[in-house]
Amino acid sequence: MGSCICCQPAAAAKKQASGRESLGHGARAGASWSAIGAALGTSKQSAWKAHSRWIDEQARQHGLLGYAGMDRSQTAAARVLAGRADDDSEERTA
Repeated sequence: MGSCICCQPAAAAKKQASGRESLGHGARAGASWSAIGAALGTSKQSAWKAHSRWIDEQARQHGLLGYAGMDRSQTAAARVLAGRADDDSEERTA
């Protein structure tokens, strides 16, 4: 786990409420989908689904433009990192 405040699970979960850009940051920092959902004022399932849609959109952008978004390996890594909505592990890491 990183030493900066934004890499601490609780702080990372709260950061999710600040915008879509860092939706996955909470998961990378080890925050559970329940914590991320709570920070967003929604359920863990809704938070996970929103993040999954974002991953899909990044993959679509890369497919259309060839340079923006995430390529196949980045998309696969993002999906592994996101895990499942019912995974409330605080130990999720890249």
